[in-house]
Amino acid sequence: MSKNTNGKIRLSKVSLLHYVRLIYRSVIFIALLVFYILSKVNGETQVIDRLEGTPLLILFVWVVFILEMVYRFFPSKLESPGCQKQFACNYKKTGKTDIIIQDNNATVLVLIIWIGFNIIFGGLHMMGILDDGFMLLLCSAYSVCDVICILFFCPFQTWLLKNKCCSTCRIYNWDYAMMFTPLFFVRKSYLWALLLISFILLIRWEITFYKHSERFSENTNSFLKCENCNEKLCAHKKQLHSLWNKVEEYYETREKLLKE
Repeated sequence: MSKNTNGKIRLSKVSLLHYVRLIYRSVIFIALLVFYILSKVNGETQVIDRLEGTPLLILFVWVVFILEMVYRFFPSKLESPGCQKQFACNYKKTGKTDIIIQDNNATVLVLIIWIGFNIIFGGLHMMGILDDGFMLLLCSAYSVCDVICILFFCPFQTWLLKNKCCSTCRIYNWDYAMMFTPLFFVRKSYLWALLLISFILLIRWEITFYKHSERFSENTNSFLKCENCNEKLCAHKKQLHSLWNKVEEYYETREKLLKE
């Protein structure tokens, strides 16, 4: 982020792209939700079959996320340092050798919680209570929540990992694997392609972490330091927090005036 002539903070290109993702992922989710509800109202038992009868929508969703994931395999200045720190070109030595990754032990807990949470939906799907269409809708909901975690509030960061920001997040590249976890229970090859690529991203991330942990630590990689960040989401979140406080103050003041 940078400041304009009025002193206001302007969104960086990386942050702006997060908002673009939030918009089109939200549109996809709403479209799938409306389609799902209408299909159920019309008595459809297998929404996914009807969805496949509208190939343009399913193709659009599939292509969007395939392109997103393929793009993640390569270095880019338009992506967050959180996922870019894995690349050798983004390793900037600090001169220190102590690799400090405070949130590493919590990753196992995140993994257990996420698998357990999705097993509930998987079990309901295997019992026939939830259909394939719902599982796809769940993935779409996860995709929206993924961007919300980046832009506004991340429960994993706040309650479990305790990392400083997205740049130092230990599990940043777990996002697509977590997003498409419900597809494990859907027997559709084109949807499993999404799951497969997401797991390849995850495996590559983990291999890189264990082979080159120094790239993931702010103490050894200056690329992750605040002054070198091209995302500056912390400033954006501070603005949002300040705005929220002003809204709360406004309603508190209004409530007091009404009581007088």
